[in-house]
Amino acid sequence: MNAVERPLLSILLPVRNEEMNLRVMLRIIRTMLDCPHEVLVIHDTLDDRSIPVVQEAQPNYPRLRLVHNQLGRGVVYAIRAGVAAATGDIVCILCADDTGPVLVVDDMLALMREGCDFVSITRYAYGGRRLGGSLVGGVLSRTANWLFRHVARSPFTDATTGGKMFRRALFERFQLESRPIGWAFAFEMAIKAQHLGLRLGEVPLVSIDRLFGGQSSFRVGAWLVEYLRWFTWGLREMYRRRAWRRPPVSVRVPVFYRAAPASDQQPAAARQTSPQPEAEHRGAGQLVHSRMRAR
Repeated sequence: MNAVERPLLSILLPVRNEEMNLRVMLRIIRTMLDCPHEVLVIHDTLDDRSIPVVQEAQPNYPRLRLVHNQLGRGVVYAIRAGVAAATGDIVCILCADDTGPVLVVDDMLALMREGCDFVSITRYAYGGRRLGGSLVGGVLSRTANWLFRHVARSPFTDATTGGKMFRRALFERFQLESRPIGWAFAFEMAIKAQHLGLRLGEVPLVSIDRLFGGQSSFRVGAWLVEYLRWFTWGLREMYRRRAWRRPPVSVRVPVFYRAAPASDQQPAAARQTSPQPEAEHRGAGQLVHSRMRAR
């Protein structure tokens, strides 16, 4: 990408001593993305061990920048600081300790180009999977997503994941109120995107969590309280708006998640053992594009 070309996409990477994961992540991003983009690595403290990794890479990566978050400690404040510093029309939030989402950024961007305002990744449908990470965190994540989908009529199969893409001009409409508890703000964004009437999208991925170590911010008690708070908020909004039907969501399945033996060539959603959202599949280049039925 030309050093002076205005980026279409701003990638936000909040970090806390992610020097090992970040080194790999930056290489993958630069290799995988062809569109004009910038990468903003957001840190809370000036002694974060991620900073030298960025400084080392910057001479060969002109659109790689460090952003010092001075709004308050926590990922939600880091995202606020990152969006304020971003110059791309589209913003993508990634976790520095999960390399899986980078592989589907192009698919998320394709949905944005087709008209979506907010796209989330999913580990729990259409061939998506979750590998690694905390066992307790995994159980809680699956439980929360199942409840929110079936009780609060969420259109997303994975509302709690941190991987989100949205139009920068819409960010202030979310009016984020989450406490700085892990990635709870991402859950809040998914809930509010549904009730704001935004055009929604979802892309499956294989999540590989914390492959190279680092410091996780996951705390069971605080996580439960904050996620329950937003689960309750979503339920109240559903009843207040009488929004009994799920809004439609466009689903784009990367072709490598659909690869299967000849005897098993069926849509990824149909191969799940648990009930999955109904979708109508049609070819779209090397990918599958689906439109969820509102129910």
